[in-house]
Amino acid sequence: MLQKSNSVAEVGTRRRWPALLALAFGAVAIGLTEFVPAGLLPDIAQDVLGAEYASSPPDAVAHAGWMVTAYALGVVVGAPTIAALTARIPRRRLVLGLLVMFVVGTVASAVAPSFELVIAARFLAGLPHGAYFGAAGLLAASLMGPGSEGRGFAAVLSGLTLSNVVGVPAITHLGQTAGWRTAYLVIAGVFALALLAVAATVPDAPATGGSPAAELRSLRRPLVWLTAVTAAVGFAGFFAINSYIAPVTTEVAGLSAGTVPWVLVAMGLGMTVGNAAGGWYADRNLPRATLLGFAAMIVTAVLFGLTADTGAGLFAGAFLIGATSLFLGPALQSRLIAVAPGAQLMGAAVNQSAMNIANSLGAALGGVVIAAGLGYRAPAWVGVGLGVAGLALAALGFTADRRRPAKT
Repeated sequence: MLQKSNSVAEVGTRRRWPALLALAFGAVAIGLTEFVPAGLLPDIAQDVLGAEYASSPPDAVAHAGWMVTAYALGVVVGAPTIAALTARIPRRRLVLGLLVMFVVGTVASAVAPSFELVIAARFLAGLPHGAYFGAAGLLAASLMGPGSEGRGFAAVLSGLTLSNVVGVPAITHLGQTAGWRTAYLVIAGVFALALLAVAATVPDAPATGGSPAAELRSLRRPLVWLTAVTAAVGFAGFFAINSYIAPVTTEVAGLSAGTVPWVLVAMGLGMTVGNAAGGWYADRNLPRATLLGFAAMIVTAVLFGLTADTGAGLFAGAFLIGATSLFLGPALQSRLIAVAPGAQLMGAAVNQSAMNIANSLGAALGGVVIAAGLGYRAPAWVGVGLGVAGLALAALGFTADRRRPAKT
């Protein structure tokens, strides 16, 4: 039994990296399904909300933003639920099952004939998101060995950032030329390839000692909830900006729709840099990495709001927003696992729920200020306010942590 439980950690280097790449490739596909709508909202609105779009494009685009919200709400519901129900399922088997769910949900999104059914399909497609990052992150951490948990999660998150550098712009261009439904069928194919890659390269691994009861008990901890709220509120600032990057590019900066994928490339490059730096810093000083990340995100949101009407300002702002936001990713993930001892999968999954509450909240609030007639630049100022709230909550959480009596 001991030999089996150590099988993942004992995988040689030649097998370790293909397995890590396969797990990261799953995150590439998740990045596509999550972030592609940001560049295709006008196309989606014109297709499924044709009459509304003909009457008022801004209102239709804001309405189409609920597609982003629905996916995020699916993550919020699915992450803790699946984490609790699958606590004793071996991690590799769990990851494979979750990828099957992604394939089915993404195909349903592509073929749904009405806006209401698209919304329902996006909710269903979001259900496995959080559990995938939790289970895949724990698998990656095991593959990299003791003391490498932060780098393991960063390895999986690197797929998400790579997706934003290459995949999201490419699929966005495909959606603009061949239709957003074709784009989502291609995304379903990427999930299928990830499923095959994981099946071929990732070794068997047992569940890591959790149980449904233990996973659920972690939700009784006040610091778990405070940390989740911190991530949800603070990170929503990124999504308020990211969700409406397409109309900012075309209507505020005055650039062509063909420029949108390149803006997304800039944001993806920033996310890649931020994720790598954030993982390194979080392993060395988690509180400082978190507080510094929020402060930097606030500053870059201000710069984006002030300069997005120029091409240079738009590209620089997109890069910096991506970098500072993803700098926070590994820190927030590590923080939630740290405050939920004995329930690693729940801690990892709750972080994804929090991030997608952020996605839902940011997209919704961004849509509200646009629909109120404040313009496409207004979500940047929403992002500033949310970042300030996240910074305050993070400081409160670390203060409360220091004041807790030490366990003996």
